[in-house]
Amino acid sequence: MTIQSQTPQTFRQHLYKIIFDSDTTVGRLFDKFLIVAIILSMLVVILDSVASIAHVYHLQLLSLEWLFTIIFTIEYLARIYATREKFRYMTSFFGIIDLLAVLPTYLALIFPEMHALIDVRVLRLIRIFRVFKLTAYVSEYVYLANALKASRRKILVFLSVVLIVVMLMGSLMYVIEGPTSGFTSIPVGIYWAITTMTTVGFGDITPKTDLGRLLSSVMMLMGWGTLAVPTGIVTAEVTHQSRGLFAQHACPACGKQELKVADNFCSHCGYALQGSGNNRTTPDEAAP
Repeated sequence: MTIQSQTPQTFRQHLYKIIFDSDTTVGRLFDKFLIVAIILSMLVVILDSVASIAHVYHLQLLSLEWLFTIIFTIEYLARIYATREKFRYMTSFFGIIDLLAVLPTYLALIFPEMHALIDVRVLRLIRIFRVFKLTAYVSEYVYLANALKASRRKILVFLSVVLIVVMLMGSLMYVIEGPTSGFTSIPVGIYWAITTMTTVGFGDITPKTDLGRLLSSVMMLMGWGTLAVPTGIVTAEVTHQSRGLFAQHACPACGKQELKVADNFCSHCGYALQGSGNNRTTPDEAAP
């Protein structure tokens, strides 16, 4: 009775280590296999969107699509079975992504337009950071996100100014050019102003009058500055945040230069750099 009661729990724990723990050899192989399967499934979806390929290999691509869907379905159910906190996993970010990776294929049987949502599987590649131990890159993303968060007010003010400018310029082009040049409404003029200021320039709507072309030239020159301003705002904030981390100073005990503020101890004498002044002692003071 004891062996039978412990067997399911032991299997569940073993399955949990394989699926959720990438520190083991089997766990790393499982995650790498999963990433390869995700990439191949995305390739199948991409090839199926090409009419010339889908016309010849539609059945083969459909079979592969269902094969990957079954694999991801088994993997999703195995994750639910292996974890104790099932509801927490199902409502977590990865749990929702895992569900969305398989759900569109089944819904496509009833609603064919849902088939396009299969591309959400690419989000599962976020696990590559965990598999290949790229946590340092994740911390850099967090660092950049903090810089964006700190500069959000400046960016918001900048975007507000840009919005006012494109509305003003779009309205002026509607008055100057009019429907005969394709500016049939103020929203169309705003659309033209946005594409011109961002230097995209689709060319579907172009001014015909000299005054309209002059206004277009002004918008193009403003576009250069428009692209540079948000970059400068974020760069300044990143520099401000990293200044304290990478600033250099001298050790008060031995005088060694080029020590970072983030260093806890001096690399030359071992002096405790962090903490309050009462806790900082030199090696001679700490010696018995």
